[in-house]
Amino acid sequence: MTDADALTAGALAAAIDAAGDPVDAEFLQRFFKTGPGQYGEGDVFVGVRVPVTRRIVKGFERMPLAEASALLESPVHEHRLAALIVMVKQFEVASRPRTRDDAARAELHAAYLDAVRAGHVDNWDLVDSSAGVLVGEVLRSGDGEPALLDGLAASDSLWERRVAVLSTFAFIKAGDAGPILRLAPKLLDDREDLMHKAVGWMLRETGKRVDRAVLTGFLDEYAPRMPRTMLSYATEHLSPEERAFYRALR
Repeated sequence: MTDADALTAGALAAAIDAAGDPVDAEFLQRFFKTGPGQYGEGDVFVGVRVPVTRRIVKGFERMPLAEASALLESPVHEHRLAALIVMVKQFEVASRPRTRDDAARAELHAAYLDAVRAGHVDNWDLVDSSAGVLVGEVLRSGDGEPALLDGLAASDSLWERRVAVLSTFAFIKAGDAGPILRLAPKLLDDREDLMHKAVGWMLRETGKRVDRAVLTGFLDEYAPRMPRTMLSYATEHLSPEERAFYRALR
């Protein structure tokens, strides 16, 4: 058997399962809100913490994309996270100047969107560890569909909306607040607390990484309509006096 033969979805899943801990599994089930009516309802954990998952994945970073995509269909949360870590790593390698492979980047992007729309990227940690690279970096570099973020932000799926927001992080890191400033007003009335946190987080990063005046300009206009959690996240790095001022506008 060749090395390539061992880089399968089944082999990576087995390695993850072997590292599982029932006590950690019980904790993670609670932490990721898997109970009836909660955002992670029905998700299954075997009890592997993220640092351990990342160590295991290092031996599988060259696995075929078809195998990673197959693993994304697993009911086990850590299996899906492992698949996403593989895809992010492969995208980063394909994006290096000396090894740039536009075809591989496009294939990874398309496979990721398929998984998102199929409901396989379905918790906040899965989104947050992947969207900024597998969607954000594609769009930031001028590839992909320009209207993609707007479509995702308008979805009925919480996770598609969160992918849209977290994808703007790639732009923010590059000094471009345009995408988050376009999406945030459309999400002020979102019912989900996880979206309030995501939008507030990206606005906070805008103030930190792009321009503080851009953040305060947004707050001057929209703070009266912002959900409490969103406003709290967005103003986290402002002075106590400024935070109190914007809270009073609500």
